[in-house]
Amino acid sequence: QVQLTESGGGLVQPGDSLRLSCAASGRTLTLYTMAWFRQAPGKEREFLSAIRWTWGNTVYADSVKGRFTISRDAAKNTVYLQMNSLKPEDTAIYYCTSRLGELATMASAYIYWGQGTQVTVSS
Repeated sequence: QVQLTESGGGLVQPGDSLRLSCAASGRTLTLYTMAWFRQAPGKEREFLSAIRWTWGNTVYADSVKGRFTISRDAAKNTVYLQMNSLKPEDTAIYYCTSRLGELATMASAYIYWGQGTQVTVSS
């Protein structure tokens, strides 16, 4: 069991930045992959980025490369998503998720999900 709690969402203007946090509890994350997805109204759940907890290997969706950065703080058992140069099309609910094993980009590969945090980018 891994419990995930996202925070850090909010209302920002285009070009602004946000840092989302995902606090994990319940299990050690040594062999886990942590990831961020988002889902906008009427859209499929979209992969953003993933990181292997122990080794730090990362993968990014093409749509966010150069703007979003995933990282983790082992002491706090927390994964972050730094989002820069936000655009209106980034508006969505952002979800933290985890799986035991390798990096993956499909939502179906992940087992544990947080409740989501709303990000709204509007002028």
